[in-house]
Amino acid sequence: MAQRRERGELPLAPIDRILHQEGGERVSIEAAQLLRGYLEDLARKIARNAVELAKHAGRKTITKEDMELAIKIYERYYSR
Repeated sequence: MAQRRERGELPLAPIDRILHQEGGERVSIEAAQLLRGYLEDLARKIARNAVELAKHAGRKTITKEDMELAIKIYERYYSR
């Protein structure tokens, strides 16, 4: 029976590759899906913050600086 694969925004192949590059000899689909979900949630939180920063500056375009500041804010307040 074929395994059902949950859909996400990020493809599983690069996540699987990263896990292997970091020393994982074998990686279950569930492990890759769990990491994908975590990374997608993190990306959405940072993106949401970057959008707010651009709006606050009166812009529609999210700039590199918005993204850098959003990441810095996330790291300072949420990644403890």
